Amino acid sequence: MNPSGSQSSGGAWRALFLVAGLYDVLLGLAFLVAGESILKSIGMQLPPHIAFIHLSAIFIVVQGISYLLVARDPGSGVGLVWVGVLYKASYVGLAAWYLITNQMPSSFFVPWAVADAAFLVAFVLFIRATGSRPAI
Repeated sequence: MNPSGSQSSGGAWRALFLVAGLYDVLLGLAFLVAGESILKSIGMQLPPHIAFIHLSAIFIVVQGISYLLVARDPGSGVGLVWVGVLYKASYVGLAAWYLITNQMPSSFFVPWAVADAAFLVAFVLFIRATGSRPAI
């Protein structure tokens, strides 16, 4: 598959990153606007200051924007996709750890981990299709 070339594969990669970008931007905005309400509704104890929720939420929004940038030209955004792989693997890994050790604060977080695992797999497939290696 050519990540930036043909209509068929290029369009599929663009669609993937558009969906990933919108997913993270909307999720982040939801927590930015209603994070306290969301956490209260699932019975979680709130952090000592709203800034903890806002900081996490804005990171999610920014990550989503990076996927939207990749959607514009997938072939030129491979470096951002590597960051996305790390980002998605981090959330999936932490969620798995908390689930395995019986410390998951709420089952509310499981579907997000499943979605991120699916994006992680798709991102790795994209990277394999490009044949790229991390620049580091």
